[in-house]
Amino acid sequence: MERFRFYTPTEVEFGKDAELVTGQIAAKYGKKALLVYGKGSVVKSGLLGRVEQSLEAAGVAFEEFGGAKPNPTLAHAKEGVQKALSFGADMIIGVGGGSAIDTAKAIAHGAGNPDQDLWALWTRKAEIKTSLPVGAVLTIAAAGSEMSDSAVLTNEEMGKKAGINTEFNRCRFAIMNPALAKTLPAEQIAAGITDIMMHTMERYFIPDSNCDLTDEIAEGLLRTMVKNGPKAMADPSDENAMGEIFWASSLSHNNLTECGRGKDFSVHKLGHALSARYDVTHGASLSAVWGSWARELMDGATARFVRFAESVWGIKEGTDEEKALSGIEAAEAFFKSIHMPVSLRELGVSPTEEEIKLLALDATMQDSVKLSRIRPLDAAAVEKIYRAAMKR
Repeated sequence: MERFRFYTPTEVEFGKDAELVTGQIAAKYGKKALLVYGKGSVVKSGLLGRVEQSLEAAGVAFEEFGGAKPNPTLAHAKEGVQKALSFGADMIIGVGGGSAIDTAKAIAHGAGNPDQDLWALWTRKAEIKTSLPVGAVLTIAAAGSEMSDSAVLTNEEMGKKAGINTEFNRCRFAIMNPALAKTLPAEQIAAGITDIMMHTMERYFIPDSNCDLTDEIAEGLLRTMVKNGPKAMADPSDENAMGEIFWASSLSHNNLTECGRGKDFSVHKLGHALSARYDVTHGASLSAVWGSWARELMDGATARFVRFAESVWGIKEGTDEEKALSGIEAAEAFFKSIHMPVSLRELGVSPTEEEIKLLALDATMQDSVKLSRIRPLDAAAVEKIYRAAMKR
């Protein structure tokens, strides 16, 4: 096992009516909260009202800031920073899914460092020296942002989507009531399932990894998603199935499944380039390229792919190469079964040769970094993966 540090400071309140104690928990961290949410479904459902009543009862003042987008934008986050500063917020609470929570994190960093440009902070050209406390009231299991040290923003002017990892991204608290997801459309649940599995697999396919317990946790998480994901899609009001997905979302991205081996996230880099350029759903951008990525790198981590096939999909027959390939095919078959794309064609994009080159440059930061811990991928290698994903 590699040396690691595991830090999970997020206070979790999980279960029925959990949102009713938001104020009681939030009062530990501040007295003036900016509530960040998306297009308004949390208003229509009454969730935002229940959260606000809880805050009011606990003596926490609040202001609303709606409009968070599925791919959170820098411009919207900057508006939120100004709103937080003018209100004098000492805490930011994201109410919704990963988009609202990531936007809340960005606002917290900008308001905590008002003398710095937010994109400079995001791209580490300026140091994040402090940040406001962030809380989350989760309505969809997907991004895992409620317990992760990461967040993502899209700079629309530049056409760039970038993530940042910092301990300042850790939410102080997360409220999780699986019943809040009962009105979600199936396609959103499917995209969330995919993202959760990808967060786990990005930490799983690390060559020469010897972490039995971490492997067992990751494989159990993946099997749990395969078992409960379709149930939740068929009946979003199934709180047992949805509860499994909610908890898997948090555990998939709070660094638990990387203990002793670190992570890769090269597939996320490929997906981020796609969603920044074409504004496609994040989870769909990942499933569209994962199979092509896996086939390209399978030979460099055959033992990992064989274990994946055996432990997650129950594949026991064949040579190692055959089992590894069957495991990839089983994963793609599962994604297709929940109506997620496994090619760029199914994603609905058809990049030209020039656009493929630009996507590869975006994914590799203009060919300045190599992707993958299995085998270094430069821009030319990434182009090959995108082309393969076009043909599938």
